[in-house]
Amino acid sequence: MSLRELHLNINILHSGFSPAAWRMEGSDPRASFDVNHYINVARIAESGTFDAVFLADQAAISDRVDFRPLTSLEPTIVLALVAAHTERIGLIATASTTYNEPYNLARRFATLDHASGGRAGWNIVTSADLSQSRNFGLEKPVAHGSRYERAGEFAEIVKALWDSWEEDAFVGDVATGRFVDPAKVHAIAHRGKHFSVHGPHNIPRPPQGHPVLVQAGGSDDGRELAAKHAEAVFSASQSFEEALDYAADLRQRASRFGRPADSILVLAGLATIIASTQVEADRRQEELCELIPLEYSLSRLAGVLQLDPKGLDPKGLDLDAPLPDDIPLPPDGGHTFFRATLALARRERLTVRGLIRALNGGTGHRTIVGTPKDVADDIERWFSAGAADGFNLMPDVLPHGLEVFVDEVVPILRRRGLFRRQYTGRTLQEHLGLARPANPYAAAAE
Repeated sequence: MSLRELHLNINILHSGFSPAAWRMEGSDPRASFDVNHYINVARIAESGTFDAVFLADQAAISDRVDFRPLTSLEPTIVLALVAAHTERIGLIATASTTYNEPYNLARRFATLDHASGGRAGWNIVTSADLSQSRNFGLEKPVAHGSRYERAGEFAEIVKALWDSWEEDAFVGDVATGRFVDPAKVHAIAHRGKHFSVHGPHNIPRPPQGHPVLVQAGGSDDGRELAAKHAEAVFSASQSFEEALDYAADLRQRASRFGRPADSILVLAGLATIIASTQVEADRRQEELCELIPLEYSLSRLAGVLQLDPKGLDPKGLDLDAPLPDDIPLPPDGGHTFFRATLALARRERLTVRGLIRALNGGTGHRTIVGTPKDVADDIERWFSAGAADGFNLMPDVLPHGLEVFVDEVVPILRRRGLFRRQYTGRTLQEHLGLARPANPYAAAAE
């Protein structure tokens, strides 16, 4: 095994990353609403010694439900059930700082960490879409800068709450009748611009100290948030060069916050369409693309590029011409997939029709269409060069696409000494090679 170890997560996007996955033979159209689907996928990933399963979240109907499944089940509840049916695999859930409160969210993830024996991770995001805003009493999304300012304060509070119990605060001495040592349970007394939280937490410190902190923003504000707080970052780079630049930028920012440059793992998003031969893989991609209505693909592309605010009708785009030259950066978020999609279109000189096919109806994640060896070669290239420390995988169809990856790609990575043959730890921190955060009260007492 090399000094660095490759990391692999499975992003369980309901029936698969392709919008047409639910229509493929053998797929269950109700999979996105069935917790047993997520349990099954997690078990397959655990059999392949993956680091973690990851669930995104949307507190609204933000996509075309007439065409495809949606992200709907609350992820921490789903992952609590997944924890009960697995033993080692990590459990990363998305929770927005825009429409949650720090105390409740800290409790939720601390509970998941206790329930799973130290396998929880929190993907810290902000929310920018109008559909979610209206579900929380707002007529428009919170401005980009304000969202990230709130997110930074939110993360500080959550970490302080997790640290508010010293490691030995729980006594549980039956003979003396002493249950908890109150001198070792501390109020955080936070008063800030966005929140007032007295504390302390009402749960002992989580098994990992802090559930693993993940971040997924590609904007300047998102990178700053990641550089200060995240232990792993989900990236959406479309090219090898972009990925190298992103990793270098993130590490430079981490250094400015006094953190080691290599303290943040970069996990690149990677969609896969795998078959025994390139011809078969291309045929599978074509079959999936043909099952996606053009109307949906155009609306999806318009949503990613936020064309409507500029007055561009997505139906008026010329399918056989490139995208317009002057599409502006969205003012209030969605920068990660906007940049990834536009970069792909410009770099490959794609027409709108070609871009739709390259995205496979998705939102901008890089896609490999090929054989197991092709996928393994690509992963090794990115990993060995430092463009990524691992990958957040999105198979085309679940569970079949993951089964193929575990059965065909994982053995190649193992033979090359890139990926573990068995788990050596029990917590997500141990899988990722991260240190358990020290409790600040213990450090102060030394």
